[in-house]
Order: sequence, then structure tokens, then C-alpha cells
Amino acid sequence: MAENQLSLTPEKSDKTSKFLPIIIVIIALLALSSTAIFIKIAVREMSAVATLFNRLWIATIIFGLWSGINQTRTQITEDKPVLPQHRYPIKEIAFLIAVGLVHVLGRLSWTWSLTQTGAANANALGSLNPLFTTLGGWLFFNQIFGRKFIIGLILAIIGAIAVGFEDLLHSNNNFTGDAVALISSIFYAANFLLIEQISNKFSIITILVWRCAIATSLMIPVVLIFEKQVFPVTLSGWLVVFALAAICEALGHGLIVYSLKTFSSGFISLLLLLNPVIVAILAWILFSENLSIFNLLGLTLILGGIYLAISNKESVQSKVNPHIQSPAETES
Repeated sequence: MAENQLSLTPEKSDKTSKFLPIIIVIIALLALSSTAIFIKIAVREMSAVATLFNRLWIATIIFGLWSGINQTRTQITEDKPVLPQHRYPIKEIAFLIAVGLVHVLGRLSWTWSLTQTGAANANALGSLNPLFTTLGGWLFFNQIFGRKFIIGLILAIIGAIAVGFEDLLHSNNNFTGDAVALISSIFYAANFLLIEQISNKFSIITILVWRCAIATSLMIPVVLIFEKQVFPVTLSGWLVVFALAAICEALGHGLIVYSLKTFSSGFISLLLLLNPVIVAILAWILFSENLSIFNLLGLTLILGGIYLAISNKESVQSKVNPHIQSPAETES
């Protein structure tokens, strides 16, 4: 009996290792789906830019504490030095700095676009992020994407636009705001691609600390020049920005960055289109919000497109760890 139990242990462990990356992505998506709710509450007390600044500096502290605890534990248990004993090439350091730069530029341009154009326009143009991630990976990093992945990508993007189609029809067009919203999606794509390239050079926590620290540093002059109120003034305001930092930035984006060791940047950006699906379902359950025919059509296209993309193993795998199996294979 004991021998049978022991013989099953490796198989169970193997199945767990296959499903764990998928579970991590699902948790990240659930955490990120709360972003819009927290921001909507936070902007009642301060501007969107001030909200972003507080979210970033609090997340920097969270990641910094996490890094310090992790390094101390490593030094105690493994008797290894806390600081690395080798110097990183200038190219890798430049990539790390670029991650923080495009991260804050993407957030700022998206925030500013919302003041210049309708939310529907901004959401529709922001849905092009997976397209730019896939295109950038193919042009600059020699990534190859199969036919099924491309078709799934197109279907999912059309679905994301269809979710907000009715609002899009009633929104006022503004070329400047639309252009900036489009640029923000390019910055987000660059962020994914850069992280994918350095995720085998730096630890995940190092990338996260640097990204938030650089973004926070760049935000300081912005809030000091343009914002009269930088910090929350009520306890509820502080709780909301802390939730944004801990749940959305640290947990949500932290797990997304971690997932780039397993899945390609193109696939991760495509999975993020599930956010409107999750938000729509939660709104339907919690607030009894009705789903229109365009909402249902869009959600169906997103799910169908992602399912089709999953079936293409080479496009789903991260180039950092090409031996990871695709989610479709874990079902077999």
C-alpha cells in the first residue's frame, strides 16, 4: 500500500506543476479585475494621477520589504551573500530601466487619454495591446506565432471592442485623446516584451522593485507640479490606494510578471482581455447589471479567441522556458 502511494506521488506532483502556472494567471486576472472599482472609488477624493502615484510608491515599499525578507532568508538558510557577486552588463541594466520607464509612460498616457476622449474609445484602443505585443515580438525578438494564435488574437480583440461597442457609438471622438490611448497600448506591449527578455537575467522580485521604484521616481515631479492634493485625506482613501497597491499592483501585476517565465508575452497580453469578461460577470452577479447582445457577443469572441490561441503550443510558451507545456496540453 505504501509503495502504491509513493508511486503516485511523482504523477501528482507533475500534474500540480502543469496546472500551477494557469492557476497563478487566474489569480492575477481576478486581482486585476478589481482595479477599475478601486480607481472609481479613489478618484472621488483625488485625481487619477495622484491615485497612480500613491499606488506606485506603496507597491515599491511592498516589493522592497518582500525582497529584503527573501534575501535575508536566503542568507540565513543557505549562507549566501545578500548582494550579487557579479556585475550585470550595461545592456541588461538598460533593459531594466526601460521597463520602469515604459511602465509609467503607459499608465500616464492612459490616464491622460481618459481626460481627452471617452472611456469607450480608450478601452477599445487599449484592447490593441496584444496586437502590438505580438507584432513587437515578431519584429524585434524573432518570435514566431502560429496561424491559430493569430486568428484567436484577432477574434479576442474584436470581442473586446464589441464589449464596449454601444458606449463607443455614443462617445464623442477626439483625435488627440484617441491617439494617446493608442500610444498607451504600445507602451504596455513594450513593457511585456522587455520583461520577457530580462526575466531569465534578473529575479522576478528585482524586476518588480526596479519597475515600481523607477516609475515612482518619474511620478514625483509630475504630482508636485500638477497636483494640489498628492495624498488621500481620509482613512477610506488610504485603504483604497493601499488595496490598489497590494491587490492590483503587487498581487495582480506581480503574478503577471512571474507568469512571463512560463508563457509568452503575446499570450499573457491576450489573456488580459479576459478582464472585461470577469468584470461583466461580477457586475451581473453583484449589481444585477444587464448584459446586452453586444456584451454577450464580445465575451463569447474573447473566450473563443483565447481558447483557439491556447491550442498553439509554440505561441503560448515563453522563450525563456520553452519546455513548459501549454494549457491545452495540461487538459489531456
